[in-house]
Amino acid sequence: MSEKITESKMQQVLDFAYDKAVNGVTGLDSAIELAESYKNDDCLHTQCNSLIRWQNTKAGTSGFVTGLGGLILMPVTLPANITSVLYIQIRMIAAIAHLAGHDLKDDRVKSMVYVCLVGNGAAEILKNVGIEVGKKVANNAIKNISGKVITQINQKVGFRLVTKFGEKGVINLGKAVPILGGLIGGTVDTISTNIIGNTARNLFAGENT
Repeated sequence: MSEKITESKMQQVLDFAYDKAVNGVTGLDSAIELAESYKNDDCLHTQCNSLIRWQNTKAGTSGFVTGLGGLILMPVTLPANITSVLYIQIRMIAAIAHLAGHDLKDDRVKSMVYVCLVGNGAAEILKNVGIEVGKKVANNAIKNISGKVITQINQKVGFRLVTKFGEKGVINLGKAVPILGGLIGGTVDTISTNIIGNTARNLFAGENT
């Protein structure tokens, strides 16, 4: 049996997965490298959509998750599928944020990445902390987010994810087979990942850029 997931543990998992997504893990591109591979003459909106489509179709393949075994070396004990799903989805969101010109080293950007993980619930969380939704989140808007608001966002996201990744939520959101030879196999729920990707695109890049 795995340990009970708490908001504190979830925050540790998010921070760990974010660090790995931004800095990269052996065998996989970092979020920045992934984003750069999608930069072309198309508009930002189209670039983001291409990245999201790739994520939906490739994220669950064994070739993609080779090397994710290192993600299990975490400060807390959580099921491997939760760790791998969060890493995959955080990397996608961070790549979209980078495509839109945001600094992934900024804690404020990191919190906005986290809020995208709740998908359709992101707008409600942002509205509750006083951030206007429905428009592209400009760099200036992110720079005005205070440390207090960052804390509020992270707490609200943590609560949502703890609920989402309950036993039933894990089955619905992501599936994974046991770790074997350092390889995590399985698939990420394409519907959930698509919703999260669209949320990230609309938040960081706007609906029609």
